[in-house]
Amino acid sequence: MIAQLTEIIEGSDQLARDKRAELRGVISTRPGLNRYLRVTPGGLLRIDAGKAKAEENLDGKYLLRTSDPKMSAEDIALGYKQVERGWRDMKQVIDLGPVYHRKEERIRAHVILCWLALLLARVAENACQDTWPELRRELDHIHVGTFTGPAGTFRQRTELTKRQRDILSALHIDAPPRICQLQAAVETSEP
Repeated sequence: MIAQLTEIIEGSDQLARDKRAELRGVISTRPGLNRYLRVTPGGLLRIDAGKAKAEENLDGKYLLRTSDPKMSAEDIALGYKQVERGWRDMKQVIDLGPVYHRKEERIRAHVILCWLALLLARVAENACQDTWPELRRELDHIHVGTFTGPAGTFRQRTELTKRQRDILSALHIDAPPRICQLQAAVETSEP
């Protein structure tokens, strides 16, 4: 990150004061880079070597806390790593993008929903002995078409493959009905 920040601010001394301030504003939106940036009294952008050194001294060290005093340090560290791996997997597996919340109850709700989505994916993986991306790809091939004729309109799903039926069976989910909506044509009488 230091190298990236150095590259971004390289040559900024030659910029006009307002352009330097604009660059400073752009960097401030990137917390990872912003923490190593300092602005001199003259408005020049510099790397904060003190902060970089302080963080370097903490590299590879964790401060973890638990409410269970009986847990060993190894168990706490293992639990933390599993949670981190779960978050990383969740972002990749359920295509989680950045979401910005300000209110605590919305943040909590978002975390719970994400956790439930990951749990659901893990349950499906365990039940079907396959990865979530593979299960999702297979189930994404189930489509519903809308057909209109003189008698009316109906919606019909595609025929399920053996693999799709096996997945639904392993998850104890009934197959969706073949015909899911019927609507008779409205007769109009002409005067």
